[in-house]
Amino acid sequence: MEHSDDFNINHEYICRYIRRTLSPSEYPLGEMEKYAKTHDVPIAQPETMRFLEVLIKASGVEKVLEVGSAIGYSAIAMAKCGAHVTTIERDDKMLTQLYANLKKYGFEDKVTVVAGDALDVLKELTGEFDMVFLDAAKGHYMNFLPHCMRLIKTGGILVSDNILYKGMVATDELAIRRKVTIIRRMREYLTHICNHSGLITSIVPIGDGCAISYKIK
Repeated sequence: MEHSDDFNINHEYICRYIRRTLSPSEYPLGEMEKYAKTHDVPIAQPETMRFLEVLIKASGVEKVLEVGSAIGYSAIAMAKCGAHVTTIERDDKMLTQLYANLKKYGFEDKVTVVAGDALDVLKELTGEFDMVFLDAAKGHYMNFLPHCMRLIKTGGILVSDNILYKGMVATDELAIRRKVTIIRRMREYLTHICNHSGLITSIVPIGDGCAISYKIK
């Protein structure tokens, strides 16, 4: 979720090179990136966002569920690819900016906002989605998963972001004591989705780490 080199698992020279290959973000994404940097708002890293755009286009994704929206950067980016995005956000300050951005940039009809705690919303949410972008509280991914599995269609995609969490999930050498619970839970989550009978999962070392899961049943 975070758009900062502090949240990138790759070497700085690799990040710089990858980002040089990306064309400048089109309006309004470039404007939102500047806002996020100035106001220290966590948004998806540009290389992760480009990866999602490719997934959406290549898979013909029409309906996306996003868990964790912040100011709407990733929701608008995915909507620009032609998908309708239903996004969940609980923070009042973020919600205010999210609604403002959707209105300002003309995406009110392409992004549906559901305000509330992600777990509470997921329990009540119905429908079927081609893709779920999981990008909320990292320590609760396992709690979100059963609801995501219910909502993703067979043949759909689950994208779990920040899955390596600054590299700390991959090695204890980077672990910070106050993050031990999150690290343990993320490892449990990765073990679970990589061995889930209903999923085929690949861990992609891009940004802060993404797990891409294909629902087979």
